[in-house]
Amino acid sequence: MASPRLQSIEPVDLMDRRTAPKIGRDDSETGRNSAEMTTEDHSMTTSSTSSNPRFLIIGAGMSGILSAIRLQEAGLHNFAIYEKADRLGGTWRENTYPGIACDVPSHLYSYSFAFNPDWSHRFSAGSEIQAYFEDVARRYGVDALIRYGKEITRCERNDGRWKITMADGSTDAGDFVIAATGVLHHPSYPDIAGLDRFAGAMFHSARWNHDVPLAGKRIGVIGTGSSAIQIVGALVDQAAELSLFQRTPQWIAPALNPAYSETEKANFREHTEAITQLRAEISHMFVEGFANHLADVNSIQLQALHAFCVANLENNVKDPVLREKLRPNYRAGCKRLIMSENFYDAIQRPNARLVTESIERIEEAGVRTRDGTLHALDVLVLATGFRVDRFMRPMDVVGRNGTRLEEVWRNGPYAYMAIALPDFPNLFMLNGPNGPVGNFSLIEVAELQFSYILQLVEQVRSKCKELSPSRAAMERFDRERREAAKNTIWNSGCKSWYLDDGGLPTAWPWTFDRFREEMSRPRLDDFETK
Repeated sequence: MASPRLQSIEPVDLMDRRTAPKIGRDDSETGRNSAEMTTEDHSMTTSSTSSNPRFLIIGAGMSGILSAIRLQEAGLHNFAIYEKADRLGGTWRENTYPGIACDVPSHLYSYSFAFNPDWSHRFSAGSEIQAYFEDVARRYGVDALIRYGKEITRCERNDGRWKITMADGSTDAGDFVIAATGVLHHPSYPDIAGLDRFAGAMFHSARWNHDVPLAGKRIGVIGTGSSAIQIVGALVDQAAELSLFQRTPQWIAPALNPAYSETEKANFREHTEAITQLRAEISHMFVEGFANHLADVNSIQLQALHAFCVANLENNVKDPVLREKLRPNYRAGCKRLIMSENFYDAIQRPNARLVTESIERIEEAGVRTRDGTLHALDVLVLATGFRVDRFMRPMDVVGRNGTRLEEVWRNGPYAYMAIALPDFPNLFMLNGPNGPVGNFSLIEVAELQFSYILQLVEQVRSKCKELSPSRAAMERFDRERREAAKNTIWNSGCKSWYLDDGGLPTAWPWTFDRFREEMSRPRLDDFETK
């Protein structure tokens, strides 16, 4: 689809590519932009962390694009962006299934420096979000600087710098690494007997095969997370039969998704402050009405949320048997809250079936459940989520004194303030382990984190060569995080991808207000320098 027209909070003339901020340093000796130099050029050069530090940005999704733009704004032009795929976009590039949309309102799920007055709906479709990122990257000159098809296999600290090695054998070196690798990009496949025997079309929701015809087909969907709920609503009208295989029911909050009128869009274009006000109102609603209360399992707001979801189920599902099958036995908010305006309607269509019997195996003709029933299918969709513990992995990351990330994370990933690790100096993660995830604007989270990272970078440039959290600070943070996690709604009696192997929530366990406060200024006493 065509890219939506954008408007920045900056002067209108920045909309034009000719006047958009230029990414990359103008090298006076070579006449080349530093970010356009070849990989070999960079691996042969050295850099001063005070005068001209070099940054290696891993990933060209939402966080990678943000990193490049924010570095440029800070006057730090010596960087390279490496992307394993052939396009930017991250999650929104890889997830293209029917019905995909964001569950954070459009005007909040956008960069604070690149407003879009032309969002079509309150909640944006995935293709529209992808187009937005492409357009922002183009306007700020980021797209031309991304090195596509560059999967990094190794990232090693050596002689005070980071060296990265790509799958094609090329290398680069830098003073800082920004790991903008994301969370939801390694598909998780179910451990079901016979998965390779199915004779029809089968694919993961994040690897959608658009060549497979769906009209008039018998479609099966395994899973009941956000992707599955959106897929069911999008496909039920074109399928001959649609079977949703449910292991665990989900609480669903109603989410009306009205279109913005042309009058509203024109007002947003002419009065940028209207977007600023709307963003502030949405953010306040999210934080005060939801995010700040996840840390308190006894919160009155969470009790009200639960009642709201119960009412949505009871008022919209007529069949009492189906209603009870769809009713979770845990509290709303324990899992990532799902919002949908059409799922309950879709699952009640005559051609839709909710299958709650456990799956025994996959056969050539379809799915066999443990009651002996064969559910004949033409298409099988695995909406079974992601391996959320991967982060930078499977990249081999080696820090100071040969410390390997795989060994550090052998019992599960963690990070100081969701950003940094001891023994991995000058390496910073965006949306890393233990950060706010789920029903948040991860763009807002990443922007807060990058402001924090820039303050650490300035410490290195002015006072030292490298910086990383001390082990004592890491241990204290993790100890406090684990204790606080016990009081969150995520620890109230359900299984979800928020939990580690020991059953403890891994997400930020305090209020979002505290996250903002922590990101406003680093606790420099928690860092070791050299």
